[in-house]
Order: sequence, then structure tokens, then C-alpha cells
Amino acid sequence: MSNLRTLNRREFMRVFAAGAAGLGLGGCHGGITKGAVEQQNQPNIVFIIADDLGWRDIGYQGSEIRTPNLDRLAKEGRIFDQHYVMPTCTPTRVGLLSGRYPSRFGVLSPAYGKIYDDDILTLPEALKRNGYTTHISGKWHMGSPPDFTPMKYGFTSSYGYFAGQIDPYTHHYKTGENSWHRNDNYLDETGHATDLITNDAVRVIKSRHTQPFFLYIAYSVPHYPLKEPEKWLAMYTKIKEESRRWFAASVTHMDEGIGRIVNALDQTGLRKDTLLVFVSDNGGQKSWHSDTEYKGRYASLPHTVLGNNLPLRGWKGDCYEGGIRVPGFVNWPQTISSGKIEIPVHIVDWMPTLCRLAFFEPKHSLQWDGQDIWPIITCETTQVSERILYWKTPSASAVRQGDWKLIISRKNDHSELFNLMNDPYEMNDLADQESKRVSELKALLKQIANRDRERIS
Repeated sequence: MSNLRTLNRREFMRVFAAGAAGLGLGGCHGGITKGAVEQQNQPNIVFIIADDLGWRDIGYQGSEIRTPNLDRLAKEGRIFDQHYVMPTCTPTRVGLLSGRYPSRFGVLSPAYGKIYDDDILTLPEALKRNGYTTHISGKWHMGSPPDFTPMKYGFTSSYGYFAGQIDPYTHHYKTGENSWHRNDNYLDETGHATDLITNDAVRVIKSRHTQPFFLYIAYSVPHYPLKEPEKWLAMYTKIKEESRRWFAASVTHMDEGIGRIVNALDQTGLRKDTLLVFVSDNGGQKSWHSDTEYKGRYASLPHTVLGNNLPLRGWKGDCYEGGIRVPGFVNWPQTISSGKIEIPVHIVDWMPTLCRLAFFEPKHSLQWDGQDIWPIITCETTQVSERILYWKTPSASAVRQGDWKLIISRKNDHSELFNLMNDPYEMNDLADQESKRVSELKALLKQIANRDRERIS
């Protein structure tokens, strides 16, 4: 696997293109009929997010993990080659539901308590105002009960768990607290979290609908702690490391659930009217060794090998590509053609994009950091203005302008500079050779970061 690190950009693109040919990938072709969005009614929206799924943890990226349903959806839809998120879970979810970088809310890492100001308009609230029912099945992790829960921020219904990592069977948080709920009220359930989240998503789809719906499905896997039924583990007897077997089994288990969700859309006749989006919330995590802090059923089980982000550098929590660049695709039969999107996009782009599809027009500026990427998805344009992307964590800040990416340690102000076109795996730090560019990007980073302290109107 390590030899992938030595590929240059041209070789990498040649290798990827060879794999892409088997998936029907390539540049924009076919697209959609001009004006198709305007001719459509408001689509149903199913947004699925995996927890800690790495770049190379999905079948169509060459993984040993079997994901036939995700692979088929990706092949028939449009794959994002550069879909960016934040390095950890809460920040990514805050960005998704606000259209703004999470640092605007002071969120730099997993967080609890109050996240959003009282006057923040979230994505589910915006869609609800324009006629949607809005539902969440799975992980919340954007506030603490009883005051800062999903239905307080625009969801019509909620089901799943409030906290971060949970035991898959007891559904308890690592401190031993119950976290499972329905409609923001605590609930005791039996069964594996993956099955329960899938079952509820299917229930929502099969309910009687007189309005379009937004269904946000946030799986608990493949985040630790992991424990899977033998049915899924039996597929991975050749993987020597036990925790990697659990990881692989959990992803295939989730993939089966996503297949059930798509089948429900087919059976109800809703598939042709539904946009489906799939992403991970951050890069894969390398391992988890602090098992003694976890008080759930599997506290004694080690997680020494988890995700795989190769050939990208870094892990969950890093501002390197392996921490922030994740698998992702969109699928909408008869509306979106198959192919690959090479233009960088960011999780904050989804709120303006989905609001556009729902015909929601804000009465005043919501100060989105994200952009409407629908013209990119539908091939209405392949030329976009130079994109500036921004990340901030407790340990580092980063900015990308064009192909140049600057990472600055917040501990010692050490700078690293990479050209992602020539060096997609961030192996060659050019900060010393490109001191002028470093100074320019530092100034840009400071300018963007200064907005973190501005009041959101």
C-alpha cells in the first residue's frame, strides 16, 4: 500500500482514470435538460452521512471493504473527487446545517451545550418554511438535551442519539449515559444502532407524504466502539487485525441499510423525485487506544486499526487531505447524469444548494460561506471562480486558494505549504522555497479568520 505514496499527480490521475472507466466516470457529459430544475417540483432530499469513513474505505475507491449499494449509486450518479469536510464530527455537521464554517460559532472540535445562536436559520428550518417535512435518523451531536436538540432547530421529527460515539447495542455514550431518543425524548430500544437508524429512515420514507421531505440519516458507524453480528464479520476472515474486521463489517452493514433505504424509495415510487447525497463526516481514524475511558459494553476491546485514508496523508483531526477530503457522491435518476466532479466542494455548500432546489430564498443575507454547487453537479458550468476554503481546529488552521494549501500550527506557528496539483499527497513542504506565497496566504487566512468574531446577523 505504501507505494501509492510515491505516485506523482499525473500517475495518480492515470491510475484513477483507469478505475473510473469501469465506473463510467469522466468529465461532464449528458448533464440534465436545460431548465430541468425549474421544471421539477421540489425534490425530496435524502442526505446520508457516515461517521469516520476514510478515503479508501469504500468499494469504488479500491477498498477491500464491500459496498455494492454505495458503489452502484456512485456509478449511476456523480462522484466528488474533492469533497471537503471538517476534520472532526461536530464541526462538519454544524457546517452542513448552517452553510457556514463552524468556527463562526466557536466550534473547532466535538462540542456540546449550545451551538447555534437563537436567531440562526438552520437548513431544516429553512426547508420547513418552504413546505418540507424534516426528519433526522441517527447522530445529532450539535447540542445537548433538553434545550439544544433536533426539534428545537427545525426538524419535524427526530430519532437516534444525541451524543458522539455510542455503544452499538446499549446505545450509551462513553460515560455510560443513555443517549437514544425519539422526538427529543429519551427512549430505550433494543437492537444494533445501524439497524435501528435504517429502520427509522425506511419508516419515514414509507409514511404518507403530502409534502416534500428532507431526511437526514446520520449513521453511527464506522466510528468506534465497534461490534458487529457474525453475518457481517464472516465476510472479512482474511483481515488479520480484529478491529479492522469490525470496521469493515460495520461499513458493509451500513451499506446494506442504505440499500434498504433506496429500495423503500423505489417501492413507494419516490425514487425519481428524490435527490440522494452521500458523504463521510471526516477522514478515517487511525486507531483508538484509550479504551479505559469508555464505560460501555465493549470497554475492554482494543481498536488498534480502524480507517484507511491512503493514498492521502493524515487522519481524522488533521488538516491534511486524509482528515478533510472524503468519499462523496450525488444521485438523482433521470435528472443527474453519471460522471465525476473534480472541482473542490465543501460541506458548507450544501445548505445554499439544497435551499436553491427547494426554491427557498432568504429574506436577508444568511452570511453563507458555502456556494450553490448545483450548476457544477448538473454540468451547467465547468468553469468556476477560484475557490478559497478554510479550516480551523484547536491545533491548526488551514486555507486553500486554487491549488495552494497552507497549514499553520496554532501551537508554534509552524507553516507548511503544498501544491495539491503537483503533490496531492502533501509530501513536499514548499514553505521555505515559497516564502512570499506563505506570507500572502497567511494574510488571507487571517482575513478569513477575523470573520469568526463577527456577529451573525
